[in-house]
Amino acid sequence: MEENRKSEGLNLLKIGKKGLVHMIFSRFGIIILLLAIQVLFLFGLFFKFRQLAPHYIGLATLFYLLMIVVVVNSDDDPTAKITWLVVMVLMPIFGGLLYLFMRFEIGHKTLKRLLSKTIDDTAFALKQNEKTLISVEEKAPELADLHHYINKTGCFPVYQNDDVTYFPLGEKMFEDMLIELEKAEKFIFMEYFILDEGLMWGKILEILARKAKEGVEVRVMYDGTCEFNLLPTSYPKKLAELGISCKVFAPFKPFVSTHYNYRDHRKIMVIDGKVAYNGGVNIADEYINHIEKHGHWKDTAIRIKGAGVNSLTLMFLQMWHINEDIKDLDQYFVENKEGDDNSFIMPYGDCPLDSYDVGESVYMDILNKAHDYVYIMSPYLILDGELLKALNFAAQRGIDVRIILPRITDSFVAKAMAKTYYKSLISAGIKIYEYLPGFDHGKMFVSDDCKAVVGTINLDYRSLYHHFECAIYLSNVSCIKDIKEDFLETFAKCQLMDLDDVKKEKWYLKLVGNLLKFIAPLL
Repeated sequence: MEENRKSEGLNLLKIGKKGLVHMIFSRFGIIILLLAIQVLFLFGLFFKFRQLAPHYIGLATLFYLLMIVVVVNSDDDPTAKITWLVVMVLMPIFGGLLYLFMRFEIGHKTLKRLLSKTIDDTAFALKQNEKTLISVEEKAPELADLHHYINKTGCFPVYQNDDVTYFPLGEKMFEDMLIELEKAEKFIFMEYFILDEGLMWGKILEILARKAKEGVEVRVMYDGTCEFNLLPTSYPKKLAELGISCKVFAPFKPFVSTHYNYRDHRKIMVIDGKVAYNGGVNIADEYINHIEKHGHWKDTAIRIKGAGVNSLTLMFLQMWHINEDIKDLDQYFVENKEGDDNSFIMPYGDCPLDSYDVGESVYMDILNKAHDYVYIMSPYLILDGELLKALNFAAQRGIDVRIILPRITDSFVAKAMAKTYYKSLISAGIKIYEYLPGFDHGKMFVSDDCKAVVGTINLDYRSLYHHFECAIYLSNVSCIKDIKEDFLETFAKCQLMDLDDVKKEKWYLKLVGNLLKFIAPLL
């Protein structure tokens, strides 16, 4: 009977063709399109309107000089400024127009306004337990500083004495997730960057459909990039037929907008407000090693039980109600009771539409305040100047900084760009490990046996600046020892890279990495 139910869950997914790839509406697509237009424009100008060439050159030069002044005086980070100057060297007219297009936020002002309203309306939805905050200030002052900073961007209380479990592999999390889903009585919320048909989603969907029939409120939200080639555009309607509410964040439509540049990269599951999951694991079979795409898939996740779930619940509801009024939140929250130990957690989100770079700032805070070591796991390494300096400075002042990156990657471009940082990092004393069995997709920091971050935030521009992200900061939580142990076990499965390895890299990998490094913020 159980096998029949699982099979039925899988069959629910076979509902039509995949969505078409709308690459023309991505930022990379816009760049390629504008470059092609400029080439055609120049061709026509010089061969059909030769007499106008001097006028074009004069106007292009004047416009380019003006745009240099605009870019240099902007509040962009230095790396982004260099990128835009390079783009405008290649495309004087259309490069400048592209910059203005991005700068004036064409198409996403409405999104920004709606999200700001939702966040403002829920600014006090979760009350900080004052005794917990006093305890944090006494026992974990570094976390108290971060709490003060992060709460300028939203409502992110600190919680004490929550039950936290760490999963070193996606399949371990999945096994636990199925057990907890079966216990659901009130509601199930899911928000994922990737949701794909297969065994993992089939088993989850079977439970969701059954729970919906039993009266459990079920909501599923996934990013619009799934409509590229994973799910058909009719998928929300098909889920509605099963009693499951479904929304797509930023679905692709036939118009060009900077709105598409901001993706929902979060991975959140909340069950009854009592249990929540977060980490790097999406809902697709490669994340649990049921299928192999890039060798063994190393991913990590975390489960929390207790009042800390409230923060992930609120993050989900804010995104769900981004274009509608948000009401009756209290029914989804549990009481935030006072704890009595030294362990604290702080779930937090990072929004690309405000002026705070929360994800990067938390990582830099850990690096700058480390006393002994910082171990890092990330699938990508595309750094701006500030984060590169923080990494190097930590190593140069004697901190044992180690970074695990994948040997087998899902992106040749990302691998090529990551390699460009090896020489600088290794020369500063940082140990870079490449995960030999396959693809390392975890996003984690752990430091000094007392603090860690597990979440969705990669060490690349898109994750740090252009995605909606979330993570959980852990302070003196017992599972930190499990996280460190997983790092140590993973180091043993890696190759420690040195400068000789850097010299031996394939010439075309170096060439691609160094060329694309100039436009890293655009990729």
